[in-house]
Amino acid sequence: MKLRAFTAIARDLDAVVKHDPAARNKFEAALCYSGFHALVMYRFFHFLHVHRYFLLARLLSGLTRFFTGIEIHPGATIGMGVFIDHGSGVVIGETAVVGNNVIIYQGVTLGGTGKDKGKRHPTIEDNVMICSGAKVLGPFTVGAGSKIGAGSIVLGEVPPNATVVGVPGHIVRIAGRRVDDLNQALPDPIDDEVCELTERVERLEKLLSDSGKSKTE
Repeated sequence: MKLRAFTAIARDLDAVVKHDPAARNKFEAALCYSGFHALVMYRFFHFLHVHRYFLLARLLSGLTRFFTGIEIHPGATIGMGVFIDHGSGVVIGETAVVGNNVIIYQGVTLGGTGKDKGKRHPTIEDNVMICSGAKVLGPFTVGAGSKIGAGSIVLGEVPPNATVVGVPGHIVRIAGRRVDDLNQALPDPIDDEVCELTERVERLEKLLSDSGKSKTE
């Protein structure tokens, strides 16, 4: 178990140097990258969680969040070679599973919807990229090699090698090819509701106008 933890930390450090051109060497990355610090601490408090030291694990998790701005629940399962870049605001829930070589940018949430029990958070398979501000919510799987666009809200299953964008998230590419039903005008639920209310008001105004005319006649 200890050897695996040290191997995971080494892979995480390699991932920083590999994915961030601003990281000039491993020494600088180890000293200066909050995402790496959060993952190192996670390896330790996850070990405590697995061995049922739940309160101590949560306390260390909270302390890590205070210093790094990154919240990882001790119960989450995270693979090797994970890179959390500019990690402020990142949240990874208790039953989330993150595979190997995953890239997570700032403001990402791997959370639940509040209506599920048991497995409440997503499973992120290997080699997935989740861009800034994306929210992946619910107990479903994001397939290996997929990309989640910045600011997207993903609420359902994502196949491998897919690209997801929008609110709510829509699959626009699979294995580099556009999906057949690609709609460039992604739906906006708030805008749709406003349009529906506007149409109802117009219908009511017409009914009132027609009613007024019939009374005057």
